[in-house]
Amino acid sequence: MGQSGLKERSGTHVYKQYKKFLYIMLVLGVLMTAFSAYYATWSTIPSTIMVKAGVDQTLDFHIPASGKLYREAVQTGGSAKNYVNDIEESQSIQIDFRTPVTLKANQTDEYKLKIMLFDVIPLKEVDVKVIQNVRLKPAGISIGIYVKTQGILVVGIGEFEGENGQKYNPAKHILQVGDYILEINDEEINTKKELIEKISHSEGQEMIFKIQRGDKLIDVKVRPEMNQAGEYKMGIWVRDNAQGVGTMTYIDEQGCFGALGHGINDIDTSTLMTLSRGTLYHTEIIGITRGTTGSPGELTGFIEYDDDNIMGNITANTTRGIFGVCTQDTIQAASYDYLPLGLKQEIRKGPAQIICSLGNEARSYDIEIIDINLENDNINRGIVLEITDPELLMATGGIVQGMSGSPILQNGRIVGAVTHVLVNDPTKGYGIFIENMLEH
Repeated sequence: MGQSGLKERSGTHVYKQYKKFLYIMLVLGVLMTAFSAYYATWSTIPSTIMVKAGVDQTLDFHIPASGKLYREAVQTGGSAKNYVNDIEESQSIQIDFRTPVTLKANQTDEYKLKIMLFDVIPLKEVDVKVIQNVRLKPAGISIGIYVKTQGILVVGIGEFEGENGQKYNPAKHILQVGDYILEINDEEINTKKELIEKISHSEGQEMIFKIQRGDKLIDVKVRPEMNQAGEYKMGIWVRDNAQGVGTMTYIDEQGCFGALGHGINDIDTSTLMTLSRGTLYHTEIIGITRGTTGSPGELTGFIEYDDDNIMGNITANTTRGIFGVCTQDTIQAASYDYLPLGLKQEIRKGPAQIICSLGNEARSYDIEIIDINLENDNINRGIVLEITDPELLMATGGIVQGMSGSPILQNGRIVGAVTHVLVNDPTKGYGIFIENMLEH
């Protein structure tokens, strides 16, 4: 009897523990489901919403939430009824996102939008920016790019053998890959040739290098050493320029251009290059290497670096693309008409076009927008696209190097630019929203 009672009590204890475990798993499952639903709702709303001045802008998020639109300085008064004719006239506006809401602003400005899920749970604070209603000419023109760095970029540091057979590495722990050498002994250095001459004539004396490291300017001291050939060296590899082929995205009504949709990064350090100047040149596409799985293709261009072939000057190299001013001939060479912007909340999955040049002239090719990432941490990958045009697939196999910057059009609006190819599937790739390029 005693043993039987013990077994019953033991079985009851195990059953209770099992029920407790099931309850815990159920609660965890509910919490994970709730979090997933919360995150999915959060990600449907961009952290920055742009609206065009003087144009009705419909926001249709289909979420059970409300929002307060306000200027950061003052938050008093106002209601929306889901149509706001002039958001400048009200300091604070309540918006119901269960149904589509239409906003209209008459001048450029910035606002905050605080969104509450089910009217009580904080969901997201959004920046609302009213931008000028500009029109852009989609270009799709192949461009030859030459850029000169601001200072001399250090791309490698290593050792060498001295005349006594010893190993030397003068720059180790002093200079870093990614540093820009701006001055030596208070004298400005603009070219790799000047740097080499300064070091070779140092006679082994300690030199003071002014370098830019990230956002900081610092001075460091380095003493060159003599190599086996009797020449003074630092054991550094450097670069002072870069060249390549890309595609111009747009030209605005003031003759300014945007291109590439991503910055020019150094091939060795993968860091965004700091430029002192840059130039665009006409380029002739003389070869196409088709992209295959695991091997991106490329457009090969012939660039003649002379004044007669200049298309424009580069004034900025940013993570969102390169920007500058076109020549009048380049503006006239862009054959497409000016088009309105398509903001990211206006883009839809489905058919679209890109414009690029595989030879003498730019033309449009069919694509499919297969995903829209409103909250991607990488601004260069907001649009996911697939090449569907048989002619383009036959010629290139999909997206190839040199097509970066090709404008993306949908419903008669310019919505973005091609930026990257998927290495494991060259028919697919990424694009940047056009509004992100305009933020530079």
